[in-house]
Amino acid sequence: MSQDKNSYPGVMGENNPLHNNVYGPPQPGFGIAPPNYTPAPVQAPYPGQPAPGFPQGGPGFGQGPYPQMPYPQGPYPTVPYQQPAQPGFPGDPNTSVGDGYHGDVPPSYYDNEEFTNSGFEDKSIRQAFIRKVFLVLTVQLMVTFSFVAVFTFVDDAKLFVRRNPWTYYVSYAIFFVSLITLSCCGEFRRKHPWNLIALSILTLSLSYMVGMIASFYDTETVIMAVGITAVVCFTVVLFSLQSKYDFTSCRGVLFVCLIVLLLFSILCIFIRHRILHIVYASLGALLFTCFLAVDTQLLLGNKKLALSPEEYIFAALNLYTDIINIFLYILAIVGRSRE
Repeated sequence: MSQDKNSYPGVMGENNPLHNNVYGPPQPGFGIAPPNYTPAPVQAPYPGQPAPGFPQGGPGFGQGPYPQMPYPQGPYPTVPYQQPAQPGFPGDPNTSVGDGYHGDVPPSYYDNEEFTNSGFEDKSIRQAFIRKVFLVLTVQLMVTFSFVAVFTFVDDAKLFVRRNPWTYYVSYAIFFVSLITLSCCGEFRRKHPWNLIALSILTLSLSYMVGMIASFYDTETVIMAVGITAVVCFTVVLFSLQSKYDFTSCRGVLFVCLIVLLLFSILCIFIRHRILHIVYASLGALLFTCFLAVDTQLLLGNKKLALSPEEYIFAALNLYTDIINIFLYILAIVGRSRE
């Protein structure tokens, strides 16, 4: 008993709606497509990529225009690109405002600005840095004034340095080389323990020079100079701690005054006059007192400029040379006044 194959659902035929939905338009020999039939376009799942290939149909069937996988037929949503927030830009609550420093912390005097993360951490790091600097400075001053005491109270030491003046020039050359190395080589003075070794060599050479200079003055003059230096340095450091004035911005002016003082020293070499030497020593003591105030505020880090916590050797070197220069100039003032 034969019937038409188009009269049963589930059989391939032109009257079967599943035929058009599953296998595409009818192929030759299997009926004619409905009048309103329009093949749906195949869209690529992503822009710029070709449409995925689909397997060929069975014998007598072409490639179906519809995808067999559940891809959406509409365009895919795109997510707009958002640039990540950079430190220091407005709108980012986790970043600080300023050029590389956080909050009210001043910028570094050198290019070491990576030590600040939060206010509490800044204070703890700065306090540890100050303690380390003053510990190194205390050791340096103890060594130097031990040399001064030996060359002042021991007559054999005085006799030795007066008979061997070449030792002064040797110690001065060693001091100058170590000073240039620590001042100009930033990477070297941050390398432990080479920075401490170089600072120790500088301290010993300068201590010998200071002791040798003190041996040419009498004992009372040296003791008076040590006492005046201690009072002046303590007063300046205490004033720098409590003062609201910013001395770090005056560093350039002080360097200009230092050059003028060097020219003045050349004049004093050729003009041997007691009053002129006292004036020169007074200006030198005043200038290095100002340098001590500036270097103290650079150490504290609460003004316009600040030293990085990595520069504890450089900070100790600055304070040490300032104090020694103040002592030498005060020694010259007292010695010339007592002549």
